[in-house]
Amino acid sequence: MSDPYVPRGLRSEVSRLARGCCEYCLSQVDFSPAPFSVDHVVSVSNGGATELSNLALACEGCNGHKAAKTAAFDPVTGRRVPLFHPRQQHWADHFAWSDDDTMVIGLTAVGRATVEALRLNRPHLQHLRAALREAGFHPPPSRQEPTP
Repeated sequence: MSDPYVPRGLRSEVSRLARGCCEYCLSQVDFSPAPFSVDHVVSVSNGGATELSNLALACEGCNGHKAAKTAAFDPVTGRRVPLFHPRQQHWADHFAWSDDDTMVIGLTAVGRATVEALRLNRPHLQHLRAALREAGFHPPPSRQEPTP
């Protein structure tokens, strides 16, 4: 969930680390009609700090679905697991693209729970991904490392 005040310098650093993408669904800022926000991975209401290690760039959809959640149920095992943390985990360790690059596939319990909780495969995102792929703009460049 985003906090109304994150210092401008910190916002800029989060945006730089995100490389123009939502750090959950990898939607690209350049192709989004809605503004992105700086999300507290662990919300302030849950004790999260306003510091780089706890902030991520999030599209409106992911930020809204995540809200203050830090955990969700893995649809395969039924266990409650932590949601993906962009500053501590590698996106590619937990997610992959479907063969047609329109859907995010959860590879791990964390990935599957995050896909479901944040609804990373919202229908309009699938349509946008297909159009961007056709135009050569999707998927975005790979993220191999967490960005602290």
